[in-house]
Amino acid sequence: MAMKPASNRAIDDEDENEEEETDNNWDDWSADEEEESKDSDLLCLFCDSKFTSSDLLFHHCIATHHFDFQRLRNTLNLDFYGCFKLINFIRAQVAENRCWSCGTCCQTRENLHKHLHEFDESNARLLPWDDERYLKPFLFDDSLLFSFGDEEEGEDDNVEPMIDDEDLSRFGSLSLCIDDDNNGAIGEELVNGVDRKEGFGAMSIANDAKEIRVVNEGYFGSYSSFGIHREMLSDKVRMDAYRQAILGNPSLMKGAVVLDVGCGTGILSLFAAQAGATRVIAVEASEKMAAVATKIAKDNGLLHDESPFDGDNQSKGVVKVIQTMIEDLDKSTEIEPHTVDVLLSEWMGYCLLYESMLSSVLFARDRLLKPGGAILPDTATIFAAGFGRGGTSIPFWENVDGFNMSCVGKELLEDAAKFPIVDVVDSSDLVTGAIALQTFDLATMKHGEMDFTASIELEPKLDHYTKDMQSHTIWCYGVVLWFDTGFTDRFCKETPTVLSTSPFTPRTHWSQTILTFRKPIAVTSAEPVYDGTAEVGSEACPATKLQSRISIVRAALHRSIDISLEIAGIGPDGRKHSWPVQIFSLQ
Repeated sequence: MAMKPASNRAIDDEDENEEEETDNNWDDWSADEEEESKDSDLLCLFCDSKFTSSDLLFHHCIATHHFDFQRLRNTLNLDFYGCFKLINFIRAQVAENRCWSCGTCCQTRENLHKHLHEFDESNARLLPWDDERYLKPFLFDDSLLFSFGDEEEGEDDNVEPMIDDEDLSRFGSLSLCIDDDNNGAIGEELVNGVDRKEGFGAMSIANDAKEIRVVNEGYFGSYSSFGIHREMLSDKVRMDAYRQAILGNPSLMKGAVVLDVGCGTGILSLFAAQAGATRVIAVEASEKMAAVATKIAKDNGLLHDESPFDGDNQSKGVVKVIQTMIEDLDKSTEIEPHTVDVLLSEWMGYCLLYESMLSSVLFARDRLLKPGGAILPDTATIFAAGFGRGGTSIPFWENVDGFNMSCVGKELLEDAAKFPIVDVVDSSDLVTGAIALQTFDLATMKHGEMDFTASIELEPKLDHYTKDMQSHTIWCYGVVLWFDTGFTDRFCKETPTVLSTSPFTPRTHWSQTILTFRKPIAVTSAEPVYDGTAEVGSEACPATKLQSRISIVRAALHRSIDISLEIAGIGPDGRKHSWPVQIFSLQ
């Protein structure tokens, strides 16, 4: 996430050490000469200074760049891999003039040096470098990667090596982040300094099983509360869409084998049974809710009873509840692979992808759904639009029973620029048109497509704002995201439907996800009289378009997502002004 940087600290200019050119004639090579050439081979993480030992390099980093490697290593208990990733992460960030600690993007390397500050250890649980991709050396032949442990005080000469030969071979086989053919420049496939294909926050396999288990226990445990189920069952938009999709398409449901992933109370399974399914497998990871769903199905005469009763006493129910994670279902004999006709799930989280339930749905699709089987819903689209002042908390705090409390609103606005807010935005508070950011086809998409980067252009739509105003300029305070899921006629031939969380439709329990700018941007849909010398996005020169690049990826913290927001304003004269990237973590 974009952390508010500590106060900027001035630093002294670094003297650049001159490097002696070496002869390329290998006939004169000797081991002694190679050793001498490596004496000053350790390049500083932040500037062009070189050093003969990692000890000298890290002392320089403390004094000049406010970076204490050994302290950070000890405080965070970083092992060899953690240190290796940290060094590559910092080099990648510095190459983009971005602060490794808070993510702030600076205009120049000099500005970055002035900005650098100590790491905020209160956020130590979120380590942005804890990702497998930072095992790739960012620089070719980076000697520091295998020298940072050499100078530790009190090190025992007989200590076991920090990395064995087998592990070392992993690094040698990894590709580099720098393209030699491009003279070391970062390639066009990099977004925010990271490979687009991998995503800046793609889930790290370094998350061990214990950490994931703890997150899962908390996640599924939270769904043991009846309060959240009441909220979902009371969501009329949600309930109407699923009821219509299931009960309104008899040709799909009658006689079908249905799998309900993450059944909760079992409401979708009950709909499926009511629609004529011959077998409904309801999978629920929460032990408590699996028991509740079983009781509800039984109380409504829809639970499949496997007891050896005869005659009329035999239950005709079709619902069977299984307490397990869907990923563990195929370890049992409950259901054979590729035997499901219809895959049901209400998997959507805030901003669509929060909670990472989609990966479980795709797992079930690949392992259990018949070829050509139906998946409901089968499409999902994330939308984006710019919002104005009314989408913030400022108007409320300006008049609280006649008292001005705007100081609270201003502080909340500053905090909102660091963290995503899940709240309702009224359609009248949108100041740009809405545009589709990303669409997913759940029947065909691949797992890796859950992480994406998309570029859009937002055009101001201010008619309802400016009709009573002399000025045709208004302030855009950020971008709001929402989603629609479709039950299309591909599978729902009789009654296709859409579940929308849009500001233009009745509110849902998902609300919308609000990403607030660090400072508002002036926009206009008219042809204004403007100052050609003023900064684009200011009141004197409002932007006529907002170009945005947004990345949404699975974060290192299991079931969380990271959102990267880049904004550039286009002025009436075609000039362009870009603002530093913002990173939001939804967890």
